[in-house]
Amino acid sequence: MRIFNRGPFKTDLLLLLTAAIWGFAFVAQRAGMNYIGPFLFNGIRFALGTAVLLPFILVSRRRTRTPRIPLKYGLLAGLILFAGASLQQTGLVYTTAGNAGFVTGLYVIIVPVLGLFSGQSCGKRTWIGAALAVTGMFLLSTAGSSRMQSGDAIVFAGAIFWAIHIQLISRLMKRYEALTLAAIQFVCCSFLSIVFALLTEELSLNGIRMAAVPILYGGIVSVGIAYTLQVIAQKRAHPAHAAIIMSLEAVFALIGGWILLCEPVTLQGTAGGMLMLTAMILSARGQIKTRKSAGL
Repeated sequence: MRIFNRGPFKTDLLLLLTAAIWGFAFVAQRAGMNYIGPFLFNGIRFALGTAVLLPFILVSRRRTRTPRIPLKYGLLAGLILFAGASLQQTGLVYTTAGNAGFVTGLYVIIVPVLGLFSGQSCGKRTWIGAALAVTGMFLLSTAGSSRMQSGDAIVFAGAIFWAIHIQLISRLMKRYEALTLAAIQFVCCSFLSIVFALLTEELSLNGIRMAAVPILYGGIVSVGIAYTLQVIAQKRAHPAHAAIIMSLEAVFALIGGWILLCEPVTLQGTAGGMLMLTAMILSARGQIKTRKSAGL
């Protein structure tokens, strides 16, 4: 069929695949915490992700004339990535994969709100989405408990850094070569994670061996492959449109946690998750409308 050859369909398919990989990555990340600490897990998986990217970087340097990114920008991106990934991974120790997926997805709303500080407009739909998201997060986080899970709060703090990371990357990708940027930030994140692991965690070769499958999925598939797919897809997709599709990672995280980890799915939690997903989509559609009205 001719539709399968169209650019937008291929782009949306890549974004959907990215969302699915990232959603199930929450399951791998949660499972890995049974054997090793969050910093060691991130240190190894981002090192693996870097190794996956190296062949693509060597090929791209022969084909592209895009300026190479200055080291300071790559390190800055890596520092912010480290903060977001560390908070997310630590939060997963205290909450479910499904909750973490939905809470992390709130970066879709946080991104335009942060944009206010740099003079970017923020439409009515974003504020409505923010209200829905707060309500949904409360329902999701208190489902089956009398108070918000501490892990959800930690993951939310990580979502703020993910939003900052998205704002920074969106600016850098317009000027510099994307894969090299990804590799530099992965190396930086891996190095910092391993340093913190040496300082704060008990390292165990047996634990690493027991967590081998989650680490391999988190490093090779989630970091190496999915981040590459995201870079390829977002070169053609509208940022807000891409955010709508990638926010579906929350749904895949919930499904994966339910099937693979036997995490409970309550009616209240499901209602909260659906409110948050609605908020993400509403906010992203609002960004599309705002950009169109501004002629962007």
